[in-house]
Amino acid sequence: MKVSKKSLVLFAAIVWSIAGLNVLKIGVSVYSKYLVAVNFALSTIVFLIFWNMIFKKMVDKNIIRIKSLPHEKYNFWKFFDLKSFLIMAFMMSMGISLRLYNLVPDVFIAVFYSGLGTALALAGVKYFYKFLKY
Repeated sequence: MKVSKKSLVLFAAIVWSIAGLNVLKIGVSVYSKYLVAVNFALSTIVFLIFWNMIFKKMVDKNIIRIKSLPHEKYNFWKFFDLKSFLIMAFMMSMGISLRLYNLVPDVFIAVFYSGLGTALALAGVKYFYKFLKY
């Protein structure tokens, strides 16, 4: 199925929003046992690192990549390049492994996943914004 470049931005928005909300849901689901100020501060730091150093820039680079594609219609999976798919697969594999094999304590899951999930979800929001302005 071939779609417009604008639709590729929408697919990216949907994928990042779903991924972010799922990661955030995992973090929040265990957070209730660890509701202390230091954990909120740590989640905020995780969010700021991932948002400012990775996802905010990644969205902009991907929008530029999509807009610079030479044709008007593409297969829907072209909303990411190979590198982005590999990064996402690595992150998902690491996240699943951490939980499946109990490699980190629940407090880490609560703090880290909440910060990371928020940053991922905000990337989805930024993609939706770019979609609306496309």
